[in-house]
Order: sequence, then C-alpha cells, then structure tokens
Amino acid sequence: MLRKLIVALFIIICFVLQCSVFDSLAFAGIIPNLMIILTSSFGFMRGEKEGLVIGFFSGLLNDIFFGSFLGFYALLLMYIGYINGKFSRIFYPEDIKLPLALIVISDLSYGIICYILTFMLRSRFQFTYYFMHIILPEALYTIVVTLILYPVILRVNERLETREKRRAQKFV
Repeated sequence: MLRKLIVALFIIICFVLQCSVFDSLAFAGIIPNLMIILTSSFGFMRGEKEGLVIGFFSGLLNDIFFGSFLGFYALLLMYIGYINGKFSRIFYPEDIKLPLALIVISDLSYGIICYILTFMLRSRFQFTYYFMHIILPEALYTIVVTLILYPVILRVNERLETREKRRAQKFV
C-alpha cells in the first residue's frame, strides 16, 4: 500500500515539475521528459508489470492535460515501461550505464514515434529538422536531469524494498 502511494506521489510530482518548473527552465522551448525517466526507471527496477502500470498512469496524465485524444501517450508510455521492464533481470543498482542508456533510447523512441504518428501522417516530412531541433535536444536535456533524478528514485526504491523485506520476514 505504501509503495502504491509513493509511486502515485512520484507520478504527480514529476508531472507537476515537468509542467511548471521545467517549463520555466526550457532551453529553446525544450523541456526534459520526466515521465520517461520515471517510467523507465521503475520499469527496469521493478519489472514489466510495474513499468506498464506506471507508464499507463504517467501517459494518462499527459493525455488528459496535453493530448488531442485520450490514450495515445498512455499506450506509448505503457510500451516503454514494459520494454524497460524486460531489462530488470540484468539491472544492478550500482551501475548507472544501463539506466542512462535505456532512458536515452526510450526518449529517442518516444520522440520518433510521436513524430511518425502526429506529424508524418499529416504529410509533414521534415524529419531531420524535427530530430535535430526537438528530439535530440530533449534527449540530451533528459540525460542531464536523469543524472539528478535517477539517484533519488533509486534510493526511494531501495528503501521501499528493504521495508517490504522486513515486513515479509515478520510473517515468516
């Protein structure tokens, strides 16, 4: 129960930070995607199911506030969380290379899929411009923010896991 509450708080806090604080810290109109960081992090820390659920609720918030129709970002972030969850078997908390790589790949994939489904299908074929001016700068900004936010997420997850292990030992 505590884990669900803390994850819900993380989703809301990251969404509010992304929409308010980082909106005012935008570089050339580019803001980091905290929802990708959160979804990917919990995906490879906790597995496919948790990545999928967190991706759904993160995407649903994006859909409600910014989407043209309900479900696009929810579905996209669900897939990202699920695919990142596949890497939970090779995840080691002390190694930051895998999380950084997965978050960068997730953000680039997110940007490319958004381009294909929202721009290219409407006959806007300026992919190199979109990639160089929106997708790549967002991925770089997301990497910088990941270096700050990921250790916080990792520490909270580790504390929750130790708390859950202690509670499980009481019943054994």
